[in-house]
Amino acid sequence: MYFSVLGSGSKGNSVYIESGSTAILIDAGFSGKEIATRLHSIGRRIEDLDALFVTHEHHDHIHGVGVLSRRCNIPVYGNYDTVKSGEKLMGKLFKHSEFVTGEVIQMQDLQIRSFSVSHDAADPVGFVICNGKVTLAYCTDTGKVSALLRQRLMGCNGLVLEFNHDPQMLKEGPYSLALQQRVRSDHGHLSNADGAEFLQSLLHDQLQYVILAHLSATNNHPDLAMTTARGAVGDSPLQLRVASQTLATELILLEK
Repeated sequence: MYFSVLGSGSKGNSVYIESGSTAILIDAGFSGKEIATRLHSIGRRIEDLDALFVTHEHHDHIHGVGVLSRRCNIPVYGNYDTVKSGEKLMGKLFKHSEFVTGEVIQMQDLQIRSFSVSHDAADPVGFVICNGKVTLAYCTDTGKVSALLRQRLMGCNGLVLEFNHDPQMLKEGPYSLALQQRVRSDHGHLSNADGAEFLQSLLHDQLQYVILAHLSATNNHPDLAMTTARGAVGDSPLQLRVASQTLATELILLEK
């Protein structure tokens, strides 16, 4: 299985995943043109996408969904509440393939399972993607780590995890008290320490790559997130990356 975080942060989020002849996006928080540019940077094309999966209806996750769906005839997979809440921004879709949160969807070479996360959206989800050999999990935009999250992400070979903010930077930064409280709440975002504690609980010998994602440009710094994550993984041989807001990661291979 190959994957690339095309971009992650408050200005846009998208992840590309492929296995065999199957290719999907999770979220499209950039313009259609920008998604095409970032796919081109890893040697891939919009025209090769089989589907687009949506985690929740916030602008930084669905900005380009409607355009991509209409222009390239790409079906959009999302639960009812997410698509209903985002329909004004997304507009008409080529096709809405509705799923119930928790459902497993078989799409050619990939099996995609959604799971609930805790965020201030209608019915937000993360995804676990499996090709029968390796498994990748995508889990951002959650304010707390539930028993369900631990269960779903346990044993994965690749993880895209939220390391959103540094608490001290958030406290001393420009955000209003109300916005700070929203970020820190159970329906907000995980701090670096929260993400690291979660990551530590998920360590196992077959975990190959962890991407630190959804870093706040205002209340975090890549070096802080990386230092906190490295402290959690110790001498584990897994590879750590910090997802960028402006550039796609390299195309990463997960293999058995």
